Amino acid sequence: MSLDADAILDRRRLKRRIGLWRILAFLFAAVAGLGMIAWAGGLGSSIGYATAHIARLKIAGFIHIDRQLLETIEAVGKNRNVKGVIVVIESSGGTTSGGEAIQEAIRKLAGKKPTVAHVDTLAASAAYMIALGADQIVARRSAIIGSIGVLVQWGEVTGLMDKVGVKLQEVKSTPLKAEPTPFKPASPEAKAMLDSMVQDSYRWFVGMVAERRGLSVEEARTLADGRVVTGAQAKDLKLIDAIGGPDVAKNWLETARGVEKDLPIKDWKPSEEWLPLPEAESLAAAVTRGVLSAIGLQTVISGTGELDGLRSVWNPTIHQNMNEFPGIGQ
Repeated sequence: MSLDADAILDRRRLKRRIGLWRILAFLFAAVAGLGMIAWAGGLGSSIGYATAHIARLKIAGFIHIDRQLLETIEAVGKNRNVKGVIVVIESSGGTTSGGEAIQEAIRKLAGKKPTVAHVDTLAASAAYMIALGADQIVARRSAIIGSIGVLVQWGEVTGLMDKVGVKLQEVKSTPLKAEPTPFKPASPEAKAMLDSMVQDSYRWFVGMVAERRGLSVEEARTLADGRVVTGAQAKDLKLIDAIGGPDVAKNWLETARGVEKDLPIKDWKPSEEWLPLPEAESLAAAVTRGVLSAIGLQTVISGTGELDGLRSVWNPTIHQNMNEFPGIGQ
């Protein structure tokens, strides 16, 4: 009789365990299903992107080739629930190659979705290059636009070396190898090499401005003298299309491109992942950067730890951190 009671208790315990596992399995399947729905709309982290909306992308800070940003732009283009895109640009520029890569990505995006660029404060140089990728450019009246051009900079510390008593010794395959260097004056041949590179990229940039803004090459070259202008001046010079805030950009999507009115605007951001050095800059790297800046060495180091090439940037030594640059003061 005792054995029968124990068996009954064991069966009851087993049923309770089976019931618990069934509940857990159901909850797991439900969570997995919701995850698959979110992934179907675009990025795995795009929960909430499964309904019709206008996507907002923000491009800010120093421009460089940002793989996560490029992947996000591509995902926006693939998401069938994105009906239009507002690209918010807040940057003084950066590397020319970075501007080229992002501009190309925005052009491809504009081929799939109605795309408008909006400038609140600043879109200069490589950042303006990116704005050219959109179908429409809107900027506030007092925003800063322009600085169309290309530059390469390097410091020279020969005077410091003489004072300290340090000399450079080198053996290299050809005279132009590793030129220019901050450890000796640049030769005429090195300067001619760099000038050729700058002028080649400059002609390409001017041609892009002419093509995208409906200007002649001569008109574009006149505006590409490095000047910056206000949004109002940029409108008169045909560098942008309209003056206003985000509401003007959204209204253009609705009236000019037939995007449904009153759609919500949702921010699309690159996936937040742990950033290895030098993005999460080490103390040693920060000290090195500070020393180079203090002695006037203007070499720019990208987030990938590689030396960047030509730069399209406005006032780079002062405004690399856009969070500290509110625009023209009153």
